[in-house]
Amino acid sequence: MGGSRIVVFGAGGRAGRRAVAEAVARGHQVTAVVRDRDAYQASDAYRELAGGGVRVVVGDMTRADSVAEVAAGHDAAIGAAARIDVPSTEFYVGAAHALLDGLARAGVGRLVFLGIGSTLETAPGVAVHDAPGTPQEHRAFSLGHAAALDVLRAAETGVDWLVLAPPPVFLDDEASRTGRYRTGDHRVLPDTGGPAGFSYADLAVALIDEVESPKHHRSLVAVGA
Repeated sequence: MGGSRIVVFGAGGRAGRRAVAEAVARGHQVTAVVRDRDAYQASDAYRELAGGGVRVVVGDMTRADSVAEVAAGHDAAIGAAARIDVPSTEFYVGAAHALLDGLARAGVGRLVFLGIGSTLETAPGVAVHDAPGTPQEHRAFSLGHAAALDVLRAAETGVDWLVLAPPPVFLDDEASRTGRYRTGDHRVLPDTGGPAGFSYADLAVALIDEVESPKHHRSLVAVGA
């Protein structure tokens, strides 16, 4: 799917900016959706792109009208926006509804949504965020992601969605891209004795791979080193 038109929601965040850079490096046309256009265009992340192949627009992943407007004419969407000033369930459930509605209206058939590792299961029906001692604020944030996943799973939609969840650890924003990663299913990836961490750069590789050559559909999929 080389030379695709990809719209990236949350392009100014750590995952979003890496996804934009990865897509641009592969020759895709990218629309970067942000809340503050001036701040994004003044950022090092944007300057490093040299403006190549990137259109910057202001949009809101939680409003279907906004999604439909900025996504029109694109082949696929990446949902990587996050808010910590809005209750997690409100934000992510709103985003799930708005993305499915807006993308369908815009004729965009593929959505790759960035999940969170704490929603992955450690045992049947037991998510990481259910572990004893999980800080309440962390659990609340994770439950918002889980609620959004419920919305996606229940939806009767023509949008081919996927939620990619990196490991339930802090991701490395400095590590170089290796291009290597592995995927699983809705469970935490088994320990292979390899690196425990995972980088935003390699997460971006996985995100763009799932746009170019979709391998997983309508599911929660773990991704990691």
